[in-house]
Amino acid sequence: MSTVIEQPVEARLVAAAPRMPSIPATLHYDRRDPFAIRMTFPAPATLEGVEVCWTFSRELLLAGLEEPEGHGDVRVRPYGFDRTVLEFHAPEGTAVVHVRTGELRRFLQSTSELVPLGLEHLQLDLDRDLAELMRDAC
Repeated sequence: MSTVIEQPVEARLVAAAPRMPSIPATLHYDRRDPFAIRMTFPAPATLEGVEVCWTFSRELLLAGLEEPEGHGDVRVRPYGFDRTVLEFHAPEGTAVVHVRTGELRRFLQSTSELVPLGLEHLQLDLDRDLAELMRDAC
């Protein structure tokens, strides 16, 4: 059984220009890090010209589909009937993208089939993680 789920999504960048350009993004979930989701934007879609990856909690994304959530670097909120807004705050500025809510729900359903919500802790190998931490400390 695969331990990783990757799903491409179309994000629409909210900009000052009237037309919102589409940019590709990839949602990534790995059951070895069961509480986290990563959203990656390829180099051509970023101002810096390098791939950018944001990591945030699965719970944040799930809750943000229903009502505004987040107080830090990543914020999620519903927008209309079929869109969800993701805001990414960095010292360089803020990126705001719209993603189809159906795509996010489909991704979250896949993650729940891999690791059911509330059972994430069963995927953690604390002995291995502690051993790695101790090895790095020496």
